[in-house]
Formats: sequence, structure tokens, C-alpha cells
Amino acid sequence: MTSRATGFFRVERIDGRWWFIDPAGNGFLSAGVNHAEDTDLKHHYNAHIWREKYGDRETWIRDGVVRDLTEWGFNTLGWTQQWVSGGGELITDWNKTFDLQHSQGFSAADYETAGMPFVQNLRVAQIEDWNGNPIHPDVFSSDWEDFVEYQARRVCFDQADNEKLLGYFMVDIPAWLPHASGSDFPTLQGLGPRERDERLYQVAHKYYETVTRHIKAQDPNHLILGDRYNGNKGIPQPVLDAARPFIDVLSIQYFTDERQNHEVMRNDLSTWSAGIDKPVLIADIGNCAPTALNPDRTALPDHAARGDDYVRSLGGVLGEPWLIGWHWCGYIENDARGWGLKNHEDEPCGDLVNRVRAFNGTIYDVAARMSDA
Repeated sequence: MTSRATGFFRVERIDGRWWFIDPAGNGFLSAGVNHAEDTDLKHHYNAHIWREKYGDRETWIRDGVVRDLTEWGFNTLGWTQQWVSGGGELITDWNKTFDLQHSQGFSAADYETAGMPFVQNLRVAQIEDWNGNPIHPDVFSSDWEDFVEYQARRVCFDQADNEKLLGYFMVDIPAWLPHASGSDFPTLQGLGPRERDERLYQVAHKYYETVTRHIKAQDPNHLILGDRYNGNKGIPQPVLDAARPFIDVLSIQYFTDERQNHEVMRNDLSTWSAGIDKPVLIADIGNCAPTALNPDRTALPDHAARGDDYVRSLGGVLGEPWLIGWHWCGYIENDARGWGLKNHEDEPCGDLVNRVRAFNGTIYDVAARMSDA
């Protein structure tokens, strides 16, 4: 599938199906991996592996991350910050307060070393559902706008001409619904549900307008991927309506489990996409099983079941006209998140990876066939 080449990634609906279009004009489904973090191999129990196999960050990126992702049929570096501390239990209830700490993620130089398509994030507000001490800004204030302008200048200025960049995320699973800690945007505090929804649209509209305006001032060439919404918790319709004029892609994190199965995910994503007429990138999706390092990760019995779940969860939406990609969680197992495509000894989880590789090798053929059906 080909279209007009512009030199940068964009999105286009062709014959009823949405696609990323790569810089050369080819249809592109973004199959990515999230949370690649070198310090996952620098614990006391595996630092010797780092020293023997890699020794420096550039070698790890080239000979570890890029080589693995390419071999397994992935084509994108997803969100690279990794959950490194806090919590510990498998999160299934976002009505509880969590305080999870994350790594710094890749630098511009790291992405240059990798040389493969990637996404960039701007943390314009500290309002994540995993943040135990959120700070909801006054989005109408000049102080917050100055901060957004700085973030865009810091990140987007140097990436404006980068043909490998898909676009910009904003905040990871932001608390547009009330945060478990009780924190909320200043102008929403103390409001009843109906009043909050009415005012929420105004807050969200100002937020997305401000962030998008400053990104585009520094970089007019790349996509606005928006917030990475928490699909398991839900997305308020006023927020989606407010985001619609400003975002190019609807980015949603969604983890299926025994409470929310694959069909529920498909229906939710389809409804949200149709509501604002935007393509969907599943920005974070994954699964876990017990391991020697993390015996409490018991959602699935073993890595073979994880591989089957990968195929079921993504195969169930691959033919949907709104799907333009997914980014899998995560790369190397650590003792905070507790799962990955590789274990804590840097060995691929074979029964998982074999299914992943086989599925990823068919995605364009399957997507085209299912879309035509």
C-alpha cells in the first residue's frame, strides 16, 4: 500500500482503513516495544551479563535492543521509560493510590544510535494515575504555559527534521477522571459530577490547544499522538471531544485480564475511535506469567500462554480499520514491573517470542485481508 511521500510520518485513511504513512509514502503499522532500559541489566544478580555482552550503552542499543526488536518483527521503539520502583503488586484497580517511579528514558543521542522509528514524549503535567503525588496544574495560567513552551523547545526543536520520529506523546495515563489520591485540576475541585464534566471540557480544550500550539511552533512536521490514555480506567467523553481538533492519533493503554477480555478491549477502542474519528495506537499492552524473579505475576500460567494471548489480543483487532499499531510492554524483566520479552538474564522468553515473531511477520498481509473481508 503506497501513498504520497512527504518525508515524515503522517496518518491517512485509504479505502476506509487508517494507516501510518512512512516518509517514503508506504503504509506502516507501528509494532513497537516499550520500556527498554539498560539498568535492568545492572542489578547485583545480572551485572556480569551487561559487562560480558555489552559494556556500554551504545553497544547495548545496537546489539541488544535494535537487533532483538528487528529479529522479532518489531519496527518501532515505543515509550522507553521503565517502571523501576514502587508498588510491587500487579495493578488491576486504579481506584487505589500507587506511587511508581520511572527511569529517564532514551535521549536524542540514543534514538540516533538506534536508527529506527521511535516516539517521543513530553511530560507537560505530573498527573499520571501511577503517580502517588500528582500535581494538577492550572492550565489557564501563564506559568504552566511557560513550562509547556520550555518542554516543546527542549524536546521538539532538535527533532523537527528527524524522519525516524513518528510523533509526540504527552502524559502517560493522565488522571482526567478523578485521581485516587483526591488531587484534581484547580478549577474542578469541589464540583459535582455534572458540573465537573462541563468544566472538564474547558480544561482539557485549553490543555490540548496549549500543548499542541507549542509543539507545532517548534516542529510543524510530526504527528500529535496525544496523551496515552488509561483505557482500563476509562476516558471521559468531554476529554475526547476536547482533544479531537488537536490530536492526530488516539493513543490508548489497555491491558486485558480476567475482568476485561479481548472483546471488551476491541469494543472500547472501536467506540472511542468512532466517537472522534481518529485512528488508534495501542500505546501499551502486555501480559505476565510467574518467573523465578517474579513468582507473583500470575495472570497467565506460562510464557506459551503469554504468546497465545499476544496473538489473540492483537489478532482480534488487526483487521479493524482504526488500528494503526501497538507497543508491547516490555523488553527486559525487572523486579518492579515483573515481566518482559526477555528474562532478567537477558534471555528471550522462547515460548513467547516465537509466537510474537511468527505473528509480527504476517501483520500486513493479515491486516489487508481482514480489512477487505
